[in-house]
Amino acid sequence: MRLSILTLTAIATLFVAAPANAQRYDPRYPVCMHVYTDGGIGGAGGDYFDCSFTSMPQCRATASGRAASCDVNPYYMPEEPPRRRHKKPH
Repeated sequence: MRLSILTLTAIATLFVAAPANAQRYDPRYPVCMHVYTDGGIGGAGGDYFDCSFTSMPQCRATASGRAASCDVNPYYMPEEPPRRRHKKPH
């Protein structure tokens, strides 16, 4: 009896556990749009980030009329140009 109660409790815990969030920012783009959602009929609100913008005006044009805001991507990693080797004079 005790084993079945523990098993049922463990299974219930697995079903109730919240899903893990994936990485929210794409480091390839400098600007992210933070989109706010109300969750629809169930009311379980949430939001997400769309990090596919190369400029703030581009993001703002897409966010216009939506429940969204544009932010600088804190994880943006610009590609560094290759280093030039200086030749030493002989």
